[in-house]
Amino acid sequence: MVPSAARGRHVRTPRYQQIADSLRTRILAGEFTAGRLLPSESGLGSRYDASRVTIRRALEQLRDEGLLASRQGLGWYASGDEVRQSLDELETLEHQLTSSGVEAARRVLDFSFGVAPAPARAALGTDRVLAVRRLNLADGEPFARVTVWCPETLGSALSRDDVEARPFYELLADTAGVHLAGASQTIVAGAASADDAELLGVPTGSPVLICERTTRSADGSSVLFSEHVYPGHRMAFTVDLAPGASSDAPAGLRLVE
Repeated sequence: MVPSAARGRHVRTPRYQQIADSLRTRILAGEFTAGRLLPSESGLGSRYDASRVTIRRALEQLRDEGLLASRQGLGWYASGDEVRQSLDELETLEHQLTSSGVEAARRVLDFSFGVAPAPARAALGTDRVLAVRRLNLADGEPFARVTVWCPETLGSALSRDDVEARPFYELLADTAGVHLAGASQTIVAGAASADDAELLGVPTGSPVLICERTTRSADGSSVLFSEHVYPGHRMAFTVDLAPGASSDAPAGLRLVE
């Protein structure tokens, strides 16, 4: 028979468990969508009035449940599938996302005609360009900051509304009769600048992938130059490799000088 005093006592839930329960509820309610960063451990400690050790134990429990993940230099974020882009074909990432059931959108941040920066001038062979800086979204969450430069002679008929509604690939075909036939792309690792960090919702200096692409028309002319910055924890590139010379190194790999 259980003593009456014992029957009246309640088992106290450990503090880390209380915090894990609260965070789980917030994640499942959609407050932290896939890829979105949580506040820092110190920030959560202030929010829940708990030590860092207690916060870390709660976060590790949610990681074990598959709800959270973490990366060095980035912090803790809600788990979810990475945005994946195939490099096998010349098509927009928005089209690939839509085909896989993801809602893709873009928000134009800047639209202007002016002098081309040195990389764009070297790629396009012109001094005057249309520059469009935009934020790309997947299911409402930012996953890329993209800047596209187009020769002014080809972009003069385009408006801000045009580039927000449709990709350059379609617009150049409709307005200038230019059909795109190929591209060269370089992908390197980098660190998020303060501006990109704010746009992408990641800490300044956190890992990013930086892609530079030069797109060519059917006659071989360079008609677009673009820079894409992706949070390292949200993006993955895939490519199918055909048989070739025997090598353990991925195709196209070179050392950065």
